Order: sequence, then structure tokens, then C-alpha cells
Amino acid sequence: MPIPAESFALDPAHPGTLQRQVRELVVDGILAGRFRPGDRMPSTRGLARHLGISRITVTLAYADLVAGDYLDARGRSGTFVSRDAPSPAAAPSRPASPPPPEARVDWSRALGPRFPAPRAPERPADWRSYRFPFIYGQTDARLFDHANWRRCALQALGARDFNAMTEDSYGRDDPLLVEQIATRILPRRGILAGPGEILVTMGAQNALWLVAQVLLTQRRLAVMEDPGYPALREILELSRCSLRAVAVDADGLPPEAVPAATDVLFVTPSHHCPTAVTMPTARRRALLARAEAENFLVVEDDYEFELAFLAPPSPALKSLDRAGRVIYIGSFAKSLFPGLRLGYVAAAEPLVAELRRLRSLVLRHPPGHLQRAAAHFLAEGHYDAQVTRMTRALRERRAAAVSALADCGLAPESSSAFGGSSLWMRAPIHVRARDLAERLRPASVLIEPADAFRAAPAPGPFYRLGYGAIGPDRIPEGIRRIAETAARMA
Repeated sequence: MPIPAESFALDPAHPGTLQRQVRELVVDGILAGRFRPGDRMPSTRGLARHLGISRITVTLAYADLVAGDYLDARGRSGTFVSRDAPSPAAAPSRPASPPPPEARVDWSRALGPRFPAPRAPERPADWRSYRFPFIYGQTDARLFDHANWRRCALQALGARDFNAMTEDSYGRDDPLLVEQIATRILPRRGILAGPGEILVTMGAQNALWLVAQVLLTQRRLAVMEDPGYPALREILELSRCSLRAVAVDADGLPPEAVPAATDVLFVTPSHHCPTAVTMPTARRRALLARAEAENFLVVEDDYEFELAFLAPPSPALKSLDRAGRVIYIGSFAKSLFPGLRLGYVAAAEPLVAELRRLRSLVLRHPPGHLQRAAAHFLAEGHYDAQVTRMTRALRERRAAAVSALADCGLAPESSSAFGGSSLWMRAPIHVRARDLAERLRPASVLIEPADAFRAAPAPGPFYRLGYGAIGPDRIPEGIRRIAETAARMA
């Protein structure tokens, strides 16, 4: 039977192209059983006229569906749902009656260890719909080199790179990506590492989890910064190690405050999370001297080092390390885009070998296609151009934020000496940052209260002001709204 053109309707909010949307409408109809084998499709001219789109768009969508065996083109007779089209999925049958109480699963007993709810900063899922999203860790899509990333991804799908995409590499990483990390990324931080000293991970958080699992036991003491990265605190708590938090000051973590008998210290010296303060080189050397004297390991999370636009970044702890006791963690989440979920560890070969064995048990290796696409992006120089573009934009946005804060009589509590993408702020006296954030949401302004970063989470006055996801033209108005709302609350 013929399928009327009125069976199709376009969604203005659909994220893809019109051709893709037409294709998905046909596929959905077939897989849902509404369009059956042998049914005649609307003509390309008639469907295009009904949808108000170009006939060539419908023609290309039909051609793609014919190639995929969803449709069958029969010359002048028309286009029909193919006899070889995938069959609709059978609807699962439900039991005629619920099982008796004694047969039901008692999940309160069946579940093993209970995992805490993430203490990450709260942000709505629709944050992009807010006019003034001063949130951290998200990027402005306009700054990303979509064209060259797409080309590198297609190159990774080509015949030459087919094995890198399709084979199960077990514990091995893409050698091209490892080479790029070793020759283009790590040397910028003064770090020399061979292939056996590099492990590719699913982002920095995955790297921190692997390191914690390998290095910590119930009898070992881990130390982190306070305030500090919430996900790291949860990872360390789940490892069941002894955990201490050391308060940071205007120069980061004080070496003399590291407790005796520390086994592993986790630190963010270049851009402290979340205050963004930078640890001076003298303090870095003092911290390494303390680590050598007391024989503890140091895990350096060097996030955002690429985004230094005010001054060159200080040497990485790993570059100053003479004894091989620093485990260096990096990520492409801030320099490329968060959804990529690619990071890396540079450490002594025996540790990397153990991390690789653990990773192989959990996920074998990060997806080969992503690794190869990132490798091409690095090798062809697009990464360097991307970082240059982002630092130029962040410099402009930071200047707009600092100027707007000054105009409103505000100033950052602290910030990185080298750049980055956020400022650390304090609300007026007697104003809790969480209350301020709730008052700002109806005004389409998002800020991030700092409660989740504290070792003992409690409402306080601090919040993080990220400017990476908001255009410079909107920053002054957004900060004006923050200042006016805070003044009314105070």
C-alpha cells in the first residue's frame, strides 16, 4: 500500500541535516513496523513539496536508504520498502502476573559496595540555553576546528588506518598517538618519556582511578588538596585508603604541611583545582625534596597547562623530578573538547606496565578510532593551531571578565598567573554562594558554588567563575547581574 507523504514531519530541533532527518524518519517507520515490506514510498517530488525542502535532499536520502537495503528503487514504478529491510524488533512480553514476593530480588541485599553520588559542581543539563553560563570545563563550540577534526576522523576510517580502528589491541595503545604525546606534548613540559612510560587513558579521571587502584591499599595514606577535585576525593575514598586533605594557600599546597608517613600525594601545581593558583617553582622544588626525603610518590595532574596566555607556564613537577617518583597525568579535555575523553599518564615503566594490566582488565584500551583521529590531528599541526585559537579567545574573555568585575567593584579572590579559563570568587559577607547561584538562575546566569570542592562540604561564600563557554560580548552583562544580585542579598 502507498505511504502518504503526511506520515512524515520534520523536527525543527533536530541536530542533524535535513537529509539525515529524512533518512531517520524512514528508518524509524520501518523499524517500528509502521512501514512494511512492499509499501510504496512517497515520490521524491511529493515528499519534498510536503516537507518544504529541496527535492535533491529527499533523493539523496532515498539513495542512501537503497544502499542500506531499507528501500528498493524499481525504475519508473517508484521506490518501495525493501523485502530485505531489517525487521521490526519484537515487543518484549511481560509476565501475565507479577512474581510472588518470595521470588522478587532483594536489591538491598544483592548489591555489593554502594557508590556515592558524584559531588561534582551542580549544573543543569540544559546549561547551553542560559545566556550567561559562567561554568567551567565546557567549551564554546565556535572555537573548535570542526572541519579538520572531521577530516582527521575520516582519515582514521580509511583503508590505511583500518587496523587501528578495528583490531582488538588488548593492552596496547595506538603507536602513532603515543609517538605524538612523546614528541609534541610532553616536551612542552620538559618531560622526556619513551613508549613504555606512556599510557593512554579515558581522560584524566580514568588515569587518577587507575593510579589510585595500583598504588593505594587500606594501610597506605593518600593526601590531596583542600579544596580539591571532587572526583579525586571520591576515587580515594573508594580505595579505602587513609585520606588526609591539606589546605592550600595563595601559592598552592605548602610542602611543610604534608603529613608524616604520606605514601601518595595528589597535587595540581600549575592550576590548582579549583582556585587556579599557581605553585611557584621554589615551592615545587621544596615539595620534591620533601618527597625524596620521606619517600612518598607525587601524582601531578597538569590540567590546562596548554592554556597559558599571560606568561609561560612554570616547569612541570615531572620535569624537575630526578628520582622518577612523579606520576604525570594530562588530558585533551580542555585543549580539544571534554567529550573526547582521552588522557595519558607518563611515569616510570614498571608503574605504567601495572597500570596497563589493570586497564586491560576493565576496558582493554580506549577506542582505536578516537586514538588514531587524535593522532592525525596532532601530527598535522591542527592541535597547535587549536590551542593558539583557544588561548587567544580566553585572553580576550578573561580581560572582559576582569574589566567587568572592576567596573562592578569586584575582584577575583585568586586566579592563575598564567591564564586558564576560570576565576575564583568570594560572595559578599553573609552570602552563601549556593544561595547566590539559585537566585541567579531565573536571570539566566550560571555560577558554580564551591561546596563540592571542600573536604567537609558545607555552604560557603566561594564560587568558580568560568569564562570558556560564554562569549566576550555577554560577559559584562552577566557579571553585572551577579554583582547586583549579590549586593541585594548582602
